[in-house]
Amino acid sequence: MPEQLPDDGAIASTGAGGAMDLATAEGASLERAPGGPDGTGPEHKARSLWSDAWHDLRRNPVFLLSGLVILFLVLISLWPGAITTGSPLDCNLADAQKGSEPGHPFGFNGQGCDVYTRTVYGARTSVTVGVCATLGVAFLGSVLGGLAGFFGGTWDALLSRLTDVFFAIPVVLGGLVLLSVVTSNTVWPVIGFMILLGWPQISRIARGSVITAKQNDYVQAARALGASSSRMLLRHITPNAVAPVIVVATIALGTFISLEATLSYLGVGLKPPTVSWGIDISSASPYIRNAPHALLWPAGALAVTVLAFIMLGDAVRDALDPKLR
Repeated sequence: MPEQLPDDGAIASTGAGGAMDLATAEGASLERAPGGPDGTGPEHKARSLWSDAWHDLRRNPVFLLSGLVILFLVLISLWPGAITTGSPLDCNLADAQKGSEPGHPFGFNGQGCDVYTRTVYGARTSVTVGVCATLGVAFLGSVLGGLAGFFGGTWDALLSRLTDVFFAIPVVLGGLVLLSVVTSNTVWPVIGFMILLGWPQISRIARGSVITAKQNDYVQAARALGASSSRMLLRHITPNAVAPVIVVATIALGTFISLEATLSYLGVGLKPPTVSWGIDISSASPYIRNAPHALLWPAGALAVTVLAFIMLGDAVRDALDPKLR
C-alpha cells in the first residue's frame, strides 16, 4: 500500500518559521486555550520564540539597564550637540592639564582640549566602528557558515580549513602588521580589518546552528514535500538558526569597540584628527600622574560601553536559549 502524505490540516506552522508534522487534533489545539471536554474555550495563539524572548527581556533588569546605556550612547553619537556645545578640536595650550572648572567638568588634556567634549564625540567613532564591523562580520560569517552547514561536502571542508587559518592569526599582531601601512584617517580600514579577522567565529556558530536545524523533523517534512533548497534554507532553517548568531554578534560588538581602542592606543588604528577614546587614552598616558582625569574619563566611557554590550548579549542569550527557561 503506498504511503500517504499528511493532509494540509496536519501541518501546523511554528512561530520560528518552520513546519512540523502534527496530528489534526494537535494542530487544532494550538489555536485554542485549554477548555472543557468538548474543546471549547477562549481562542489564543501560540507565542513564537521571539515573542517569548521579548516577553522575558522586558522583565530583565540587566537588559533594561544595558539598553538604556546603549540608547544614550546612540543618541549622543547621532546628536552630540545635544549635551555639549564645544568642538573636540578647539584646543588652547594655556589650559593644558587643567582640572575641572565651570563649563569644563572633566578638565583639559595635555593639548588643552576639553576632555568632556572629546569624550562625548568619541562615542560616535566607537559606536560607528562597532556597529559597522558587527554587521559586516555577522553577514559574511552567516552566509559562508550557513551555506557550508547546509550543503556540506567540499565547500564545508574548504571553509573549515580557511577558518583554521584565520583563527591562527593573532588579532592585535595582525592589526599591527596590516594597519601599519594604512595612511587613511577614516574608520573604514579599521572596520575592514575587523571584518577580515572576525568572520570565522560567526561562521562556525552559523555552521553548527544550521547543521542542527536541518536535522529537525519539520525540515525533513518540507524536503519530502518537495521544497527547494533555497526555500528550506530561507524559510525553515534560517529563522531557527539565527538566534545563536544574534547572541554572539551582540557580545562581539563590545569586543570590536574595545579592539578599536586598543589599536588606536598602539598607534595603528584611528589617527588624529579623528576623535577616539583610544587616541585620548594614548595621548593622556604619559602624564597620568599630573592629569589623571584626562585618561580616566575616556577610559571609563570605554569600559561602560563595552560592559553594556556584554550585558545586553548575556540578556539576549538567556532569553533565546530554551534550555534556560
